[in-house]
Amino acid sequence: MVHTFGGPEALTIVDLPVPRPGAGEVLITTEAIGVGGLDALIRSGALAAYGSTAGRILGSEVAGTVAAVGDDVDAAWVGQRVWGFTGEHGGYAEHAIATAATLVPVPAGLSSVDAVTLGSSAMVAHFALRHAHFAPGESVLVRGAAGGIGVMAVQLAARDGAGAVAVTTSSAERGDRLRTLGATHVLDRLGQGDMDAPASYDVIIDIVAGADLPSFFTKLAPNGRMVAVGVMAGVPPADFATPMIAAFQKSMSFATFSADTISLPDRAAATTALFTAADHGDLKAVVHEVLPLDQAVLAHQKIEAGEVFGRIALTPPQS
Repeated sequence: MVHTFGGPEALTIVDLPVPRPGAGEVLITTEAIGVGGLDALIRSGALAAYGSTAGRILGSEVAGTVAAVGDDVDAAWVGQRVWGFTGEHGGYAEHAIATAATLVPVPAGLSSVDAVTLGSSAMVAHFALRHAHFAPGESVLVRGAAGGIGVMAVQLAARDGAGAVAVTTSSAERGDRLRTLGATHVLDRLGQGDMDAPASYDVIIDIVAGADLPSFFTKLAPNGRMVAVGVMAGVPPADFATPMIAAFQKSMSFATFSADTISLPDRAAATTALFTAADHGDLKAVVHEVLPLDQAVLAHQKIEAGEVFGRIALTPPQS
């Protein structure tokens, strides 16, 4: 639980009663819990202005076995191994409440750790590319490609026929790992460092934002589209769109994307398809590390240190 906003040490272990599912909800006995950059932002208080409050258990996605269902939920879910979305809180727990409409059965060949590693990250990457109207043959740049959403955007763009997939990342070692996932060009954090990379891109998927976002408008091709799906480096400056307006004749576009604009049935359908693809070996769950639930502080320390490639998963004690 985060009692007060702060650094990783703000996370404390608490003992609470097992929650009861309400109408439209299920109780999941968790086997794996996803940890992401959004959790770190919430814990720090960076999203307090957007309605995020302290006094909550972190975690938005879990995988495990349905133990009970609330009113208006099919009892056939009980006993099934599923992935579920808990919202912005409630996931870092041995027992978590999820909305029944978000449930996705986990294929037998997919581990619960793989499910929470793919889960929201793969779904957001999928819809972000759709939001950008990405088409086969187009060039794609993924800014901040080593995180959970980034590694999935790279894989999906490559799988779906991108003409080139460039990435920005912090090291040559990470660049080499991204090449194994489908990247064709590796750039530094400022978008430089590969003389053979395209001069411009049809689509830029940006997970970073921050002060450097405006400089990436110069890397958009005519009719190019930039979609921001995260603000891991903070919000961009107030005049961030000035370079785009200055290049008015290039007809460039900028958009934000949040999965909140996608209906729960559409999210579940996309996640089901992505899990099937991973089960068939067409996508890879990139797991940085699996840690015990009581080491959530360490997980957040690793995120803040920039150590994580892909995602960290937490596992509760096994009874």
